[in-house]
Amino acid sequence: MEKILFLVIVLLQVSCNDQNQKINGLSFVASRDSITQQHIAPVLKSKSNFVAIMPFGAIRNLSSSEIRYNANRQWFGETAIGVEQYAKKFQAERIKVMLKPQLWVWEGQYTGYIAMESEEKWKKLEDSYLKFILFYAEIAEKIQVDIFCIGTELEQFVMQRPNFWIDLIPKVRVVYKGKLTYAANWDVYNKLSFWSELDFIGVDAYFPLSEKKSPTLAELEIGWKAHKDEIMQVQKQFGKPILFTEFGYRSIDFATKEPWKSDRVEGRINLENQVNGLKAIHNQFWKEDWFAGGFIWKWFHEHKSVGGENNNRFTPQNKPAEVVLTELYGG
Repeated sequence: MEKILFLVIVLLQVSCNDQNQKINGLSFVASRDSITQQHIAPVLKSKSNFVAIMPFGAIRNLSSSEIRYNANRQWFGETAIGVEQYAKKFQAERIKVMLKPQLWVWEGQYTGYIAMESEEKWKKLEDSYLKFILFYAEIAEKIQVDIFCIGTELEQFVMQRPNFWIDLIPKVRVVYKGKLTYAANWDVYNKLSFWSELDFIGVDAYFPLSEKKSPTLAELEIGWKAHKDEIMQVQKQFGKPILFTEFGYRSIDFATKEPWKSDRVEGRINLENQVNGLKAIHNQFWKEDWFAGGFIWKWFHEHKSVGGENNNRFTPQNKPAEVVLTELYGG
């Protein structure tokens, strides 16, 4: 009897620890190819327990109402068959998955500006988006991913057509039985009204923290104060955990001034800025009970050939930031 009681206590502790474990995630970039153990090994080494897999739907321009997806011309990882292959490989290694279908504007413009010029075109976009998101919701249920993200940085679409999103959520829940979120950009997440209908308040956390070229860790943590206070207010209002659906910093001067900027390739490499940015966000949020975790932007499958100390982009791969990320996730 005592042995049975001991086993029950152990199982309860394991279950509790699993539920309380933070999401230490990577945004795993789709590629032309399938993935193998060779591509998963660096993810395991980073101590990550989650990946975001991101299939894409293409839209011709900011006023187009047709979304094209799962097409032959797309890269393997951006399609349904690629999503399944990636997910199964990660799940076999006990790495959980968030499926995060996203839109990409052919001209490279920001998806938050997608807006239609007439009611007729809005209806066409809504019909197209519904088909797109339910297509991937069915796949999410089929392959049993842990989280499904119903949209990413679609400010105008969300703000101008709120009823569509309120109606979309129950339609997704009919198809997919796991947890849901939406990835709102840092400057509008507090303006959305449907968080109570989802399981996580998803934030792409590119908050400006400092105007300085190379701020210290202490200065960055001070820079978080006002943003963190606002995040906590939204969390209390809706009673849902906060999930950073994206976070990260470039290894460049002024990396924390406008962290969302990825359009400028030039700039002096500053590896310390990236390290301090990751330390500051982790120090401020990962210890909080109401914080679920996050997904760093971004991680490429061919680990050996990306990043490095001469790279000023977002990836932490093969930089001091990767070492720090492994320590933070492993801690």
